[in-house]
Amino acid sequence: MTGTASDPAREPAGFASAPGGAVTGGDDIVAGNGVGAVAGSVKRDGGRGERPVWSRDFALFFVARAVARLGDTMLPVALAAGLLEHGYGAGAVGLAMASTAFAFAGLVVFGGVIADRFSTRKLMIGADLVRLGTQSLAAVLFFTGHVVLWEICAIGFVNGVAGAVFQPGVASTVPRLASDIQGANGAIRIAESAAQLAGPAVAGLLVGFASPGGVFAAHAATYAVSALCLLLLRLPPLAPGSREPGHGTGAFKADLVEGWREFRSRTWLWGVIAVWCLYMIAVWGPTVPLVATQVVQEHGPRAYGLVNSALGAGTVVGGLLALRLRPRRMLRAGAIALFAFAGFPATVGAGLGVPAMAAGAAVAGAGMSFWGVMWATSVQTQVPPDVLNRIHAYDVAGSLAMMPVGQALAGPAAAALGTGRVLLVAGAMSLVVPIALLLVPAIRDLIRADAIAVGPSGSGSPSGAAIRERACPQER
Repeated sequence: MTGTASDPAREPAGFASAPGGAVTGGDDIVAGNGVGAVAGSVKRDGGRGERPVWSRDFALFFVARAVARLGDTMLPVALAAGLLEHGYGAGAVGLAMASTAFAFAGLVVFGGVIADRFSTRKLMIGADLVRLGTQSLAAVLFFTGHVVLWEICAIGFVNGVAGAVFQPGVASTVPRLASDIQGANGAIRIAESAAQLAGPAVAGLLVGFASPGGVFAAHAATYAVSALCLLLLRLPPLAPGSREPGHGTGAFKADLVEGWREFRSRTWLWGVIAVWCLYMIAVWGPTVPLVATQVVQEHGPRAYGLVNSALGAGTVVGGLLALRLRPRRMLRAGAIALFAFAGFPATVGAGLGVPAMAAGAAVAGAGMSFWGVMWATSVQTQVPPDVLNRIHAYDVAGSLAMMPVGQALAGPAAAALGTGRVLLVAGAMSLVVPIALLLVPAIRDLIRADAIAVGPSGSGSPSGAAIRERACPQER
């Protein structure tokens, strides 16, 4: 989520020192891999023992996510440059992006139920192969100059459907591959960020020296690589006690209802999603197409590639911080980091130069990346494994439900008010959203699931807050 877009997209009371890192003073941050992280993760592993982050299978998953992200970060450049080249404007770019987001947000809940009933790995491979075909078709259309907006939107819609089948399995795959879930999420975030750093720059070069069709062809190739990595992946068995989903229409509906019930029972979860709807309408939805259009029109596709690469560099920094810092209240720390995102739309909206826009994008990327790891780890550690795919699907659906609205309204709003003013409003709303998150007690006070309190004698007894956390599962 609240860690993608991408499309995407996506963390103890008292501390104990551990071989992986030192203890900081105070009661909010642990540096390095704390004992709590290992203990909590081994518990979720059903007693099968600790799984290190860097294994053969995690490396394959790591490469799959990085390569897929590389292609996804190339796509906005290709769409903006390609559609503008064929006489379309900002509204068309927004609609093309919204078609994918609309299909994804509308169907990902059903994808979560399917992922809890079938092999997530096979579903992800199938989704990658579908997108390999659609992006190859898009490449042919741009190469031949036969670019019709409804066809591009239709391709985007199919991509959204495939993404809705793919995404729910990501959440449950990470805990099955590594015991240190925050470390795994941080590593994946860095990989995706590095891809974001390279992707727009590569796309800008391809557009400048070849054509938008070349970017679509490269994007299709990334799905082929992702599918191959997932094909070679061997997932460990589910933890003992994980239920086997039922079969049939009635069971499907029951699974859907159970997922919704589990989602609603966690105030911190639906509270974040509710706030994120505002974020998608007022911030992310308009920012993506309008920044792309504004920078490409005023400075060219290479400049947009540079700005987006700066965003990627910032997310690498945020991922590195998330690897090192272990906040006791993960969502509070993540929300504070989100204030940094305002620099991205605000610098573009203010008409500042490319260096200033790149700096704003870098700071924004660091904040968003740190939030993404805190959020993903909270969901993966606070939710039982047998409903995790469905919970993640509700999370993603709720997070992205309003993004196509924001993207579709971006063009009309820019036409009425001016692109710069809309982006400045998005920058202001980037400050409102984290304030709203911090005002909700269930969000700001959520204690990480693997927290271990260390009393004055170092006994490691649970703190009062940790006991309250376990005693009040409805707030988890």
